[in-house]
Amino acid sequence: MTEHSLLSLKNLAKRFGGVHALRDASMSISAAGMVHGLIGANGSGKSTLLGILSGQTSPDEGEISIDGRTVTLSSPTKALSLGIAMVSQETAYAPDLTVAENVLMGRRLERSMFGIDWRASNEKAARILKDLELELDIDRLVRDLRPDQRQMVEIARAISMNARILVLDEPTSSLDGHEAQALFEVVRSLKSQGVSVVLVSHRLDELFDMCDSLTVLRDGVTVAEGPLDDFTPDAVIDAMIGRHRAQAVTRIGGTPRADQPPALVVEQLSSPRALHEVSLSVRPGEIVGLAGQVGSGRSELLECIFGTRFVSSGDLAVGGTPHVPSNSAAAIRAGLAFVPPDRKGQGLVLSGSIRSNLMSVAMADRARLGMPSIKTEDGIIADLVERMSIRMHGVEDPVSTLSGGNQQKIAIGKWLTRSPRVIMLDEPTRGVDVAAKAEVHGLLRDIAAEGAALLVSSSELPELLGLCDRILVMAQGRIVASAATADAPDEATLIRYMTMVRA
Repeated sequence: MTEHSLLSLKNLAKRFGGVHALRDASMSISAAGMVHGLIGANGSGKSTLLGILSGQTSPDEGEISIDGRTVTLSSPTKALSLGIAMVSQETAYAPDLTVAENVLMGRRLERSMFGIDWRASNEKAARILKDLELELDIDRLVRDLRPDQRQMVEIARAISMNARILVLDEPTSSLDGHEAQALFEVVRSLKSQGVSVVLVSHRLDELFDMCDSLTVLRDGVTVAEGPLDDFTPDAVIDAMIGRHRAQAVTRIGGTPRADQPPALVVEQLSSPRALHEVSLSVRPGEIVGLAGQVGSGRSELLECIFGTRFVSSGDLAVGGTPHVPSNSAAAIRAGLAFVPPDRKGQGLVLSGSIRSNLMSVAMADRARLGMPSIKTEDGIIADLVERMSIRMHGVEDPVSTLSGGNQQKIAIGKWLTRSPRVIMLDEPTRGVDVAAKAEVHGLLRDIAAEGAALLVSSSELPELLGLCDRILVMAQGRIVASAATADAPDEATLIRYMTMVRA
């Protein structure tokens, strides 16, 4: 008797105009109750594959089968009827409705001859949450939940529609470590109940912790697939970007210029409920990392230095000149740059063109610097695009059309028009894939090699260990430890420092 896979996608191809989004993509889940990972660099075809799987996009070629039977996923409704549900990166919930109303949104609320039967509906929602081992108040408004709890509500909604295959698209991209672990406990619960999960993530640690099998896409082609035991992290990266490209983006930065005075000096900086007498310095050419749990003060420190958070006491100097943090305009004039963690909400104007975003910092100070000519502006943009390897069709295209990695390059590149002394970055590679992360790291090393001082806050300890010359560990608004990466500290050491408690 022939055993059929629960889900099989074979030889999928999809074109959008002259662009081949998928050329020969395949993916399969052999049985119920499995977690299957999907990974690929930006532009590899992941989004198109998910669009086909969820019924939002129709393939030009290829075959899809469930339980050995060929199916056509002509719409999201059709996909749902076949047991496929998707929770995307952009969460879809009604913030002003309760947990129960969101779980049973629409016609799935229990009804009686008098309208909606709220008691029966609440009991039904409570049963679904209990099956998922979720402790959520069904009467609570969704807007009052944490980000991970909102995602859990969406998962509960999918399960209420009898989903057999749940697609989670980058579910932890906006979650901290504790929230991500809570979400994965739900995934484990689903697995034990026979629900299969397609986990799309750019985080290798998540995939190796959660998955039973893995598919790797590159340039619209499935380049590797099989049980997780067949893979190592290095093998996944090689499959994603190709070894020759992995080597091409591995750049070596310069050496911190110990003979020069610090580019940034912070002394006894304090901010109510955020920072307590923080002192540090960064020299030209040096990359200093900030490690710490959420709420440790690392993000708040960057905001205080840049003048977007109130500073109650302390002193700053940029390039040897005293600086009073008051607002972002003053910070920019002093030679400071700040790349925030939310590139879509804070770092870029998504509806704006690539040109306008790259020139936004330079144009903000045009009254003092003068208006650049079109020829000069074109030259600046061309240099940045080449220097940062920004992949695009044209500079007048909206930034929203670019991949996450290329968007992040622009969020960084716009500051280079001012040649800042100090560049501060908060979560510089959040939401970008492994290939783009390597490129951003290479870019930051190049910027440091040219003499800028970099202060980098990140929740990813491997990123800090691989990128920085020194790492400062923060806890409860204080710097509690400093480690030079030349001394080979490990993650365990940093975590121990991060959990220190000081009175």
